[in-house]
Amino acid sequence: MTHAATPPAQVSLRLSGEICIKAPPTRRQFTDRLLHNLRDALLSCETPEPGTKPIRSERNRIFAKVAQPETAEALRRVFGIQSLALTLETPADSLTAIAEAGVTLFRDSVSGKKFAVRARRVGDKSESRFSSIEVARAVGAALHPYASGVDLQNPEVEVHVEFHGNRAFFFRESKSGPGGLPLGVEGRALALLSGGFDSPVAAWQMLKRGVQLDYVFFNMGGAEHQETVLRVAKFLADHWSYGTRPSLHAIDFEPVMLELREKTTQRYWQVLLKRLMLRAAEQIAREQNALALITGEAVGQVSSQTLQNLAVISQATTLPILRPVVGLNKDEILALARAIGAHDLSAAVAEHCSMVPTKPATAAKLDVVLGEEAKFDMSCLQRTVETRTTLPLRELDFAARSETSLAIDHIPDGCIVLDLRSKAAYQGWHSPGALHLEFAQALRAFSSFDRTKTYLLVCEIGLKSAQLTEQMRKAGFTAFHFAGGLKALLTYAEKTGLTSTELVCPVSLARG
Repeated sequence: MTHAATPPAQVSLRLSGEICIKAPPTRRQFTDRLLHNLRDALLSCETPEPGTKPIRSERNRIFAKVAQPETAEALRRVFGIQSLALTLETPADSLTAIAEAGVTLFRDSVSGKKFAVRARRVGDKSESRFSSIEVARAVGAALHPYASGVDLQNPEVEVHVEFHGNRAFFFRESKSGPGGLPLGVEGRALALLSGGFDSPVAAWQMLKRGVQLDYVFFNMGGAEHQETVLRVAKFLADHWSYGTRPSLHAIDFEPVMLELREKTTQRYWQVLLKRLMLRAAEQIAREQNALALITGEAVGQVSSQTLQNLAVISQATTLPILRPVVGLNKDEILALARAIGAHDLSAAVAEHCSMVPTKPATAAKLDVVLGEEAKFDMSCLQRTVETRTTLPLRELDFAARSETSLAIDHIPDGCIVLDLRSKAAYQGWHSPGALHLEFAQALRAFSSFDRTKTYLLVCEIGLKSAQLTEQMRKAGFTAFHFAGGLKALLTYAEKTGLTSTELVCPVSLARG
């Protein structure tokens, strides 16, 4: 944060229409919350001069003094704001005074161009002596000698003027805000965040409706996976959560996955996994006094999101489950992700694929799923919730976090290359000399590997290999994974012309 080095500019913020139509007591409550959130947004960018009040509310407008352009952009991202404009305030005692101010401010801008004046009266009619038409005509007539003409349909320059009482506010253009309701007026909820495109967009949609969010992430891909998801969560916290201090609850879900693999039928894994996530999320939500769970599920997008499966999954919790993107197509979700600025961060989050069955159930029956769930040790789920990590997102400093060194982009001499893909994929192509174990097998077997060797793990996209590498590192192995997965390895092989004789891999993974 820095003190203003230049005279502050005045920004005019127009309230969302939904706030303006509320009954007076509700409107006051919503406006107070909006002012709180705006002050937080301003303070996140700059420190006002001591003794000043940089934000004030008048009628249907809020005015803020800002010293830096990024502050205005932060204010524009506050929910409850319909639009924002950089304004110049002048006296409005008479039509002549307003017209003269218009000439002073816009004479150079309209010179040689076609222009239009957009005038708007703010507040009650009784508070102003002029109509919007009178003001538009007066300003237009004063500017006309300097311009090439008037064009109300497609002007080259627009002159906006809002007026109320004895003041007028001129501006060139306005920028749209997100609208919606002030964050915090609709209580708290807990969003299940995977980091991909759907769940951040779903979270943003609920933030827009005034719901204060915390997040829960079920980590099934290790530290590197969590780091990419954490960046998405922090983006939502830093850019779209002004007025609140959201946390992310990171749960190590690997023990849960191992339990499911060992005790339940494969084709129901996805449904069971989602139900267990909801159970865990419900426990955290009740601890946080959250009133609902938010998910990024869309009907029919994947096998676990058929209507039948969603119905079975939903019965795992008694809390309301809100699914803001349930009826959106993928391209609509991607467009929203781009609009809110989360697209590229979400694109960097790999999708965990170690629990995807070959033939998943698309129409699971509740009684069958309950029978499968009865095989699961619920104390395992309870332990994962109790040992979760809670991270305060707004306070999180990525620059101070240690960088992981699990990934490399080459094959070291003499290392053991272990391919974790399916047998069919391995047989289709693999790095010359690479050994094969499917991911689940490798998780169970790695403790028996020879600890004197160096291991390089490979999978489809680099997520499963990163997870196993992390587990092996914790157990004292020298292990890496190939950054970027199979695609990157293929590129590396083409560039280096690898042959089987250039990789030295032992026949066995075991010690001795």
